[in-house]
Amino acid sequence: MRLVFIYGLPATGKLTVAQELSAMTGYNLFHNHLAVDLLLSVFEFGSAPFVELREHIWLSVFEQASQSQLPGLIFTFAPEPTVRPDFVNQAVATIEDGNGEVIFVELVCPVGELKRRIESPSRLQFGKLTSVSLFEQLVAAGSFATSGMPKARLSIDTSLCLPRDAAAQIARMVAGDAILT
Repeated sequence: MRLVFIYGLPATGKLTVAQELSAMTGYNLFHNHLAVDLLLSVFEFGSAPFVELREHIWLSVFEQASQSQLPGLIFTFAPEPTVRPDFVNQAVATIEDGNGEVIFVELVCPVGELKRRIESPSRLQFGKLTSVSLFEQLVAAGSFATSGMPKARLSIDTSLCLPRDAAAQIARMVAGDAILT
């Protein structure tokens, strides 16, 4: 199984691109807010039970998907301080233990465009960050550092292309036609 692990700052278009990619590849989409929103109905964001259960859900889905011989799965992720430092390594190990591969894709976007996108009403559906002032506070605090992420095989500036075009780049790479940067 291939796990297409799409990561980036809030509002880079991870979910939108992932939805397009799912339509193109037939890979199922397991975006991070499915677990986040489930757990927010019971636990405070960042609390010990929230963090433990969120990562348990993510890793359990990866393991079951791998064991189920799915051809691929798409996961969206925004690195932030409440995610344990070993989560990404555990995700890779889980997929590789099932003879699968993880393909890291980073979505980037200029900060000015991110601030414009953050207030989009579409972000309300999954309880995403919608406050520019909170975004600015989190950025200033270093909350979205991606330096701990593995090197992406593909990095796409989503301000320069439509979501469908970004997804097509990823689909081509996943299919092995090209590794684009």
